[in-house]
Amino acid sequence: MSELLNNSFFRKTKLKELILKLHQGNDPIQVRNELTQTLKSIPYGEVVEVEQELIEEGLPVEEVLRLCDVHSEVLEGNVDLSAAKEIPTGHPVDTFIKENRELANTCNQARAIFDRIREEGESNFQKNLLGLKQIFNNLMDVDKHYQRKEYLIFPFLEKKGITGPPKVMWGKHDEVREQLKGSIEILNTRDLTPEDLLTSYDMLISAALSNVTDMVTKEEEILFPMALDQLTDAEWWQVYKQTLEIGYCLIDPQTEWKPDTSNDTPEEDAITSIDGRIQMPSGSLSLQELIQIFNTLPVDITFVDKDDKVKYFSQSPHRIFTRSRAIINRDVRYCHPPASVHIVDKILDDFRSGRQNHAPFWIQMRGRFIYIQYFALRDQDGNYLGTLEVSQDLTELRKLKGEQRILNYQS
Repeated sequence: MSELLNNSFFRKTKLKELILKLHQGNDPIQVRNELTQTLKSIPYGEVVEVEQELIEEGLPVEEVLRLCDVHSEVLEGNVDLSAAKEIPTGHPVDTFIKENRELANTCNQARAIFDRIREEGESNFQKNLLGLKQIFNNLMDVDKHYQRKEYLIFPFLEKKGITGPPKVMWGKHDEVREQLKGSIEILNTRDLTPEDLLTSYDMLISAALSNVTDMVTKEEEILFPMALDQLTDAEWWQVYKQTLEIGYCLIDPQTEWKPDTSNDTPEEDAITSIDGRIQMPSGSLSLQELIQIFNTLPVDITFVDKDDKVKYFSQSPHRIFTRSRAIINRDVRYCHPPASVHIVDKILDDFRSGRQNHAPFWIQMRGRFIYIQYFALRDQDGNYLGTLEVSQDLTELRKLKGEQRILNYQS
């Protein structure tokens, strides 16, 4: 029997048999016990191969997707990760895993608030509800996490003939997206009561949170170890270079990564002219010059594109409003407190329609006078390109009087 336990063919055949039992309606607990007694554990690569074989043998992807969570529940803790490769700090997989820690923590925060609502009822309900709205706005960041898998990792796996598992996982992504959107709609319902919210939690919201955390297990026990085996350093470098185009989820990685075999630099991808300068109608700049110009301007700049996604922010030494790269490619609505989202919607709608081009605000903040302006960006034909937010601390400028014509450096 010991020879059979070490035989890949036997393990895969047995796992396939157990998965088919699940599809036939057998009790998952019974199947899990049989798996534990028969196999003890199974290498992560063989789990992928079995799923791929089942689809190739005619089991519909939709059926695999339908019982995907049951498969994961049965396999949890029984996947052998001893042969998995080490993950360098800053590597795309390292970033995915750090994002998973934040996603799990955020889901736990949501569950804790629902527990408080069960205990407190109407007491502090509005405060708890506001906290949940912010948490679920943050959880929508998981879309960027999933997009990086779908558009940066899955294509490499599919080129290597691994097509079934990415299809199944993408289907689960879509389920989570819809569940989170549905949860946010519920949280934004007018006159929502604690009883209504708790009923919705039992019917939908709890499943949304569970599916987010279950995906963490699927990724870390199956997808990432397998992808590390399959993708070369050059391919991971392509993933790394394109990551910022999609954005990070809940974190802002502080450690950069570059494979030893690559001679490329991230800066080279951004240059648009032959001589290494970015050509514009009124002159040309190197990328480094352009970065430093934006970061030296005495204003903070944030750009939101025509699809309402945050695409850029300047990084001056003393930003008025803190920004992190986790907001890149995030819907701008999720970057504002829920109570002010209607104002954001109004500005975007007026700018997009052409009714308005400029929206100014000024506020007092920590003893400083802050001037905030929103500008509609349009091309030469008047087509809407996006919105530019410009924030400036005018506290010292408002104190100026008279003239200064003599050179006098200010500290």
